[in-house]
Amino acid sequence: MRHRKAGRKLNRSDSHRKAMFRNMAKSLLTYERIRTTEAKAKELRRVVEKLITTALKNDLHARRQAYKTLNNHQLVQRLFDEIAPRFQGGNGGYTRIVKLSTPRKGDCAPMVIIELTKRAEPEAAPEAEEAKAE
Repeated sequence: MRHRKAGRKLNRSDSHRKAMFRNMAKSLLTYERIRTTEAKAKELRRVVEKLITTALKNDLHARRQAYKTLNNHQLVQRLFDEIAPRFQGGNGGYTRIVKLSTPRKGDCAPMVIIELTKRAEPEAAPEAEEAKAE
């Protein structure tokens, strides 16, 4: 019986799965949108949502917990200073999974895009600002 055994194994060992989700979480927080399979995205959502919820606490202990997963000081700083403040006042729902129409070519696995719901607004180009001023 599988009582109290949450999460997919994804045909990987425990250490491989842990490393894979750390790397995917780093990529998602860096680029704010990545393309992966549906099963991996649904599991990655659990990791990233916990990281953002931890970042909303914004204290030293929370930063150390986030560093345990991300293992990168610059990424932890970006998570706490740029990403988490966008979700202030919300209760979960920090990520979105969008299914793609075409499956992966080799094994026909269903592909998705997982992204943060509130993405960074792109800064206006300097030429665009000058054109508006005129």
